[in-house]
Amino acid sequence: MPGAPGTSGRVRTAGGRRAVAGSPYGGCAGAGGNAGPVVASEPAAGASTRAHTARVGAGQGRGLHEGAGQGSGMAGSGSGTGPGTGTGTGPGTGTGPGTGTGPGTGPGAGGRRSAPRRQAAREPAARTYARALPVVPVRARGLTIEGADGRRYLDCVSGAGTLALGHNHPVVLDAIRAVLDSGAPLHVMDLTTPVEDAFVTELLRTLPPGLADRARVRFCGPAGTAPVDAAVALARAATGRTRVVTVTDAVTDADETFLDDDHGGGPGRERPAGLLLEPVRSEAGVRPVPDGLVRRLRARAADRAVPLIVDETGTGVGRTGAYWAFEHSGVTPDVLVLAKAIGGSLPLAVVVHREDLVEPDRTAGAFRGNQLALAAGAATLAHVREHRLAEHAATLGGRMLTGLRALAAEFTCVGDVRGRGLMAGVELVAPDTAPDVTAHGARPGTAVRPGTAAHLATAVRRECLRRGLIVDVTGPCANVVRLLPPLIVTEEQMSAVLDRLADAVRAVDRDRPGGSVPLRGKRGPR
Repeated sequence: MPGAPGTSGRVRTAGGRRAVAGSPYGGCAGAGGNAGPVVASEPAAGASTRAHTARVGAGQGRGLHEGAGQGSGMAGSGSGTGPGTGTGTGPGTGTGPGTGTGPGTGPGAGGRRSAPRRQAAREPAARTYARALPVVPVRARGLTIEGADGRRYLDCVSGAGTLALGHNHPVVLDAIRAVLDSGAPLHVMDLTTPVEDAFVTELLRTLPPGLADRARVRFCGPAGTAPVDAAVALARAATGRTRVVTVTDAVTDADETFLDDDHGGGPGRERPAGLLLEPVRSEAGVRPVPDGLVRRLRARAADRAVPLIVDETGTGVGRTGAYWAFEHSGVTPDVLVLAKAIGGSLPLAVVVHREDLVEPDRTAGAFRGNQLALAAGAATLAHVREHRLAEHAATLGGRMLTGLRALAAEFTCVGDVRGRGLMAGVELVAPDTAPDVTAHGARPGTAVRPGTAAHLATAVRRECLRRGLIVDVTGPCANVVRLLPPLIVTEEQMSAVLDRLADAVRAVDRDRPGGSVPLRGKRGPR
């Protein structure tokens, strides 16, 4: 059993003593050293101390939560101060609430507390998630992540939507192990394999008949824009034209004349090679494109022989409450871009297109068709379909949006709430007295000071993290808190997510300069 506070909480195993994962100390090394892993095995009698040190590592730093409890001193000397001291080299022990010093060796040198500092020094500022979320994850299952400090978090980032089934779902792990144990090659470009055949079969099974019956599946490199680039190249090769139009907020308010030959460029301007549409514009602040507009664009594009490219990178595999987000509007795209969730947590990207579109004579990346990703993806696609998780996402997503809109009714710093299914955005605004400055997308009458809405969103994310909830911030003004819980989230977990977010918003609203400012339809100061 895990030890009580102030005890070691260790149990004996055949290979030595193993730190209990549930220990209040997270299984870290004792006085004199910080270990990298949360669960660390100590060497049995006669075992090589050198090998054990290489596996666990020890470094200079504080002892086990200020040295409380019995711990092991790793290779390198260490000393403890406080009531009771102990010194030693190798696997010695010492007790007392003091701190230990002494340089250690091994890949874990420095321990968990200095790992973020080392990475910050080694990697560029582009590490946005690591800078915003100072968590060192060591294990995860479902919605829950456990950090190296023993804290547990509810993860509503889900790898930016990659983890449809959450972390380490059993069906995904079983599929990966089956490939590893089979001896099959892990990387064969896009050569046909049983694993690839199973993935394509399951993928086509999830598509509406109007597309599946005449579809071609093209594997792409999984990096960033590779699948979109491949889809655009396909449209250009098929039409002989070059201009591609992307649906944005400006298009939403237009009369769709941008598909005409002479739109915006005078007579003679060519029709587009393709119309690129993202059903929910996640990076733009979680902005769903209205179903009616999607249907009008589909009809107009078909009339002008402009291929409709639907980018389901972040919305596919049940995320929005339908298996594919384009199904909400009842349209069928000519080209479908898929990534993120289709790999079952591993990198994978696919372009599905009508068979009559001419394919460009070019490769699509050396790392297309990864066998582990194909196996994990096929397992994920089948599990979502068989367990009707898209319907579950619609139900729980409706509850989530209702709870988030209640925040907008209570707090003046919460503006618009948008989303579809388990994909939601909460826009933060900064109320002010200046009527001529309004946040993009904010409710009418909500005035803001430039630059402060992003600070509020960052503060909400920080307060969420303190309460054990991981959320993201997105939008062109970085003022939208985004929630992307996995499709396997339960009612109880959703309640916990909403409670923690509400508590975080309350703390930010209370502490911000000026306090609450009453606006139309909202409460005054509490």
